[in-house]
Amino acid sequence: MSYTVTRTRLAAIVAATGIAVLSGCSSSAPSDKAAAASCDPAKGKVTLQYWNTVPGMDKVVALWNKKNPDIQVETKNISNDQYGILGNALKAGKAPDLAQVGYDELPNLRTQNAFVDASACSAATAAKSKFVPWTWSQTSFGNTGVFALPQDTGPMALFVRSDLFKKYGIAVPTTWDAYATAAQQLHKANPKLTITFFDPNNAEWFNGLLWQNSARMYGYSGGKWQVTVQSEQSKQVADYWQKLISAKLVRTDLANGSTQMYAAYQKDQIASYVGAAWGYSMFRDNLPKQAGKWSVVPMPTWGANGSSGDWGGSTVAFMKGAKHLYESVKFNTWLNTDPEALAMENKLGGLYPAANAGLQLPALSKGVPYYNNEKVFDVFADSSRKIDTSFAWGPTQKTVNLALQDAMAKAAAGDGTLADALAKAQATALKSMKDQAIPAAAGK
Repeated sequence: MSYTVTRTRLAAIVAATGIAVLSGCSSSAPSDKAAAASCDPAKGKVTLQYWNTVPGMDKVVALWNKKNPDIQVETKNISNDQYGILGNALKAGKAPDLAQVGYDELPNLRTQNAFVDASACSAATAAKSKFVPWTWSQTSFGNTGVFALPQDTGPMALFVRSDLFKKYGIAVPTTWDAYATAAQQLHKANPKLTITFFDPNNAEWFNGLLWQNSARMYGYSGGKWQVTVQSEQSKQVADYWQKLISAKLVRTDLANGSTQMYAAYQKDQIASYVGAAWGYSMFRDNLPKQAGKWSVVPMPTWGANGSSGDWGGSTVAFMKGAKHLYESVKFNTWLNTDPEALAMENKLGGLYPAANAGLQLPALSKGVPYYNNEKVFDVFADSSRKIDTSFAWGPTQKTVNLALQDAMAKAAAGDGTLADALAKAQATALKSMKDQAIPAAAGK
């Protein structure tokens, strides 16, 4: 399967501007020199700690442990509160050797000196050629070091209950205008049925929708971050979903991945899901009786704009305080580049690999039985090629996401609108950067 996507402009913004600005202007900026570490091999058997949120990762780790008796790895699933657990461990000085960290969280954690630079290990720097270029640039912050290795990406698509669309004689929409029309038609045909749900507590998902519409949240010029969270493109997305919410054509009472969400799909109450490549295993594993009823199609587009978005994707970061860097690099490289490990991660955890070797996995070129034997990964590959490469994350993204979620939750409850939520996120971005002495201004 062919997968060719480069995001050099994104890399340039994130690396050359974000981290450079933080290093030069923020008292809380990390010191690369302080973060440097030794890459001397241990003299005896070692045990590494690896925290993650990926289903089935314990089986992948078990394979490594079987093959490497002198470098054992203990894995801990922290999916219940990923960044809360990790943040508390960092504050207590008890962080693991390795941890799963989303691309959007890397800049924020870097300002907290959360990582160790693994570039002292030749194997870490040599791994660069093994990954899709844009992913490597984010983990190395523009070749200032190696702070993590890419693991997966999240090109977006539309998951549809094709049987429900067929039952009510409604065409699967290819544009967002058609999607809104289909939402009306489905709900009219069956008042208990909605086309999808809007999770107000999921800023990462909403950011993916903004990304698709070329709603660039941040830029850099004139020696400052230019904050454009509240752009016209962002408002277009917010107004679109606000109309669906106000008309009660989408549900707002469900959290992504929750038991309640699966129950709604199980009861045929929702007809589609706007998701990412890593989500293909969600329905397969949680709704096995609906095999053959689901299809994956391209994400609806904004008119002639054929762009797509990215939701999520993660890295495996080298955490501050790691005592066995040499061994950590060895395991991390195997975990995210070895074909056998990548195949297991895709099959068990639904990861869409960031490694070049992973994109050539036989499983990604075959039909998926659950989805009518459709080649769903072809859809995700095409989505990846259509992602806006100029999109960048800000250095205080976590704070901004929390503010956005809080305001979106209020809007979903009838207190304000999603456009108001964008305004709150914009203000929060500017204030949070100011509080950290990061030069920023409202962009146009």
